[in-house]
Amino acid sequence: MFANYLIGLREGLEASLVVCILIAYLVKTGHKDRLGPVWAGVGAAVALAMAFGAVLQFGSNELSFKAQEALGGSLSIIAVGLVTWMVFWMRRTARHLRSELQGKLDAALAMGTGALVVTAFLAVGREGLETSLFIWTAVQATGDGWNPLVGATLGLLTSVVLGWLFYRGALKINLAKFFTWTGGMLVVVAAGVLAYGVHDLQEADWIPGLYAHAFNISSTIPADSWYGTLLKGVFNFQPDPTKVQVWVWALYLVPTLYFFFRKPAGSPPAPAQVSSPEAKAA
Repeated sequence: MFANYLIGLREGLEASLVVCILIAYLVKTGHKDRLGPVWAGVGAAVALAMAFGAVLQFGSNELSFKAQEALGGSLSIIAVGLVTWMVFWMRRTARHLRSELQGKLDAALAMGTGALVVTAFLAVGREGLETSLFIWTAVQATGDGWNPLVGATLGLLTSVVLGWLFYRGALKINLAKFFTWTGGMLVVVAAGVLAYGVHDLQEADWIPGLYAHAFNISSTIPADSWYGTLLKGVFNFQPDPTKVQVWVWALYLVPTLYFFFRKPAGSPPAPAQVSSPEAKAA
């Protein structure tokens, strides 16, 4: 549940911050009457993300076992790629997010109502689709009933509350540090999703080595024990991974974490804190 809570919190807070910045900028620049199109775009993005998740869930149920495994494995790899790109992109652009969005909003205001809807839709829709895909693949990996969805929902609700507090000026967030550390944790989660996606492709006979286990510690850490369930829910751990899974997990996790936390030479220090967009938009 924790892994999915983290996904919901991280992706939801990105979307919440985007909405807060857009709304605050319109209010402070005297365009409060143009909030309707922004909310319409946000609503359309949320509806698209929910519809995408429903298609993934119910559409996959109509497939054969091997087709389900092939689809789940393929989408797991795609989700890991998208999340990896997202955490690197957000780490690099977090401090410039406000100015970038305000520039797009200025252009949309000049173009009219439709442009405002599209700007809000695109700004929130990407996070929504990424969230739906990554949560779906994480649910398939853990196979833990409704718990992953509960965790993701709690994370999204927390992000909405934090976003509102951020907008009202009751909360100051160091965006660079927040997205760096949550991004690092998401990379660990993504490594587990990737390994499980490879296992799905092995079960679909797309990748060989299904029965070549790297180790088997099921007697020490039973998959149905509380700690086995905890490890699986947080890290997608399994006590009997194949050799291919272990290699893929290590080859993804180690270099990705290294490049993610490595500080580029000559990079300026991150700002100490970021205050609410209400104050900054003035």
